[in-house]
Amino acid sequence: MKKVGFFRSIQLKFIIIYILLLLIAVQVIGSYVARELESELLENFKMSVNDRVELLSYNLEQAFNKDRTDDEGEMTLEEEVQTIVTDVGTDAITNIQVINSQSRVIGSNDYKNRDIIGKKTTEDIVQKTLKFGSSLDNTLRNAKTGNRVFIKSVPIYDKEENVIGSIYLEASLEGVYDQLQNINEIFLKGSILAIIVSALLGILVARTITKPIVEMRRQAQTMGKGDFSQKVNVYGTDEIGQLAETFNDLNDRLLLSRATTEKERRKLSSVLSNMTEGVISTDKAGYVSLVNEAAARFIGQSPDQIAGKFLLDILPLEEKNVDLTELQDSGSILIDLSDDQEFYLLRANFSAIYDEEDEVTGLITVLSDVTEQEKVEQERREFVSNVSHELRTPLTTMRSYMEALADGAWEDKEIAPKFLSVAQNETERMIRMVNDLLQLSRMDNKEYSIYKEKIDFIAYFHEVIDRFDMNIPEHITLQRELPKKHYFVWMDKDKMTQVLDNIISNAIKYSPEGGTIRLRVEKQRHRLLISIQDQGLGITYDKLDKIFDRFYRADKARTRKLGGTGLGLAISKELVEAHYGKIWAKSKEGKGTTVLFTLPLMNQKRGDRK
Repeated sequence: MKKVGFFRSIQLKFIIIYILLLLIAVQVIGSYVARELESELLENFKMSVNDRVELLSYNLEQAFNKDRTDDEGEMTLEEEVQTIVTDVGTDAITNIQVINSQSRVIGSNDYKNRDIIGKKTTEDIVQKTLKFGSSLDNTLRNAKTGNRVFIKSVPIYDKEENVIGSIYLEASLEGVYDQLQNINEIFLKGSILAIIVSALLGILVARTITKPIVEMRRQAQTMGKGDFSQKVNVYGTDEIGQLAETFNDLNDRLLLSRATTEKERRKLSSVLSNMTEGVISTDKAGYVSLVNEAAARFIGQSPDQIAGKFLLDILPLEEKNVDLTELQDSGSILIDLSDDQEFYLLRANFSAIYDEEDEVTGLITVLSDVTEQEKVEQERREFVSNVSHELRTPLTTMRSYMEALADGAWEDKEIAPKFLSVAQNETERMIRMVNDLLQLSRMDNKEYSIYKEKIDFIAYFHEVIDRFDMNIPEHITLQRELPKKHYFVWMDKDKMTQVLDNIISNAIKYSPEGGTIRLRVEKQRHRLLISIQDQGLGITYDKLDKIFDRFYRADKARTRKLGGTGLGLAISKELVEAHYGKIWAKSKEGKGTTVLFTLPLMNQKRGDRK
């Protein structure tokens, strides 16, 4: 560009402006000095008051902690406190009160208000000091005189550092503000004169330089709103003219950069919004600068609530003092957000962000919900453990008896048959268990078929009960409470027989001598409610929901003795749900257990068809 001469340049104009700025700067400095002087005077005044308060607090603590006798010549606490307070000068501190732990005034230097001694104080600042043991101060206006006063409340401690009283004082600030007012008047007169001179000179100079600057300011405001279509007029070749040309070039570059940035922002926003994983970006200090909806949903807060927070405050890591730059070396971390109602796990992976100088400038955290994976893995481990345990028990028994037979017990005609009978029973128990496991496996893989047909459930239920009546032990009674009507359901007869056999067999096993098993059917709105109630020992409330889990036993020792596999109710649950029903249990310890399940009734039109 062409070099601009001195007399045509903006440099000369800036010289004139600089002279004006110097005049204004004098006033700015004066105002600054006045403000700082005010702060300094107030600080010195408060320090002076605090020094006196420290000495007064020390003397009063000695008086409060003194061991007193009943000697007539010895001063009481109130007399000694009054003596100490009276000796304090009143040139700055206008009012001093000493309050005991019961909020009663026991000393004051106010001769005109002696009747306050012995009364309870209602000052809020004193009550807070007595309650929390902290020194408090404030500046306010006296309600009676209108003067500004500095009030302070300081606790008095005993030897065990317990709060046993408080010092309340008032100090007038009018002397400080009188000095400040005189100084401000001087600065005000000088400022008025400087403003008048600066205004006259500014008018002459502003006309030559403000017009293009105002236009650029307006264009900058327009650009700030996102409009890059307008240009700034160029009025000359001086520095302002060149600035206007540069401004127009900047406008074009910003338009291109904004379009590119917006394109990338939309692309990034789309990626983050559609990610199933949560993404949290933090700065070098660890404060969240970006978070997507998935991460906010995982944590249970909105993105606005998370933004600006410290990363370790929203991710409950076990080690709170960990260095953020070391997190990326820790691999994936499991974060447990479970509570009493819900099991909830997140997996967090960390990656540091580096600049061109290989310095860490931030951290990217990727969150994944692994709750279901962990649940499946935990269930798999429990299942393998349960199967191993259940198979090991009969195998161990069989091995013991086989070893005994091998060691010569087979020659004993009385013992050998018993040992072989036990081995046979344990073998049959394992076969039943394996069959149950195979059936559950087919259910899990949906490899079994249900062949439903129209069944009169009441007649069918009578047949099932009749079969049990023929083989039931003499000490147990089956009590039928079935309606004398026809209720049709759409079900697989064989599968439902397996359900009833499992439930009734359990009721018989756990019924005591002389027990009664009640078998009931009740019609509800669109379904049948079937219940089998025994009079056994019952199940505790916290274990009731678990009896339909695989291998779960409320009384493991007794169940194993009676030959159960722990899979019957789990199979029953799968079969009932396959018929679109629901199964649950009710129980009270010592009063027996009731197993209930529902089956949907066929509607009338469907029931009429055969």
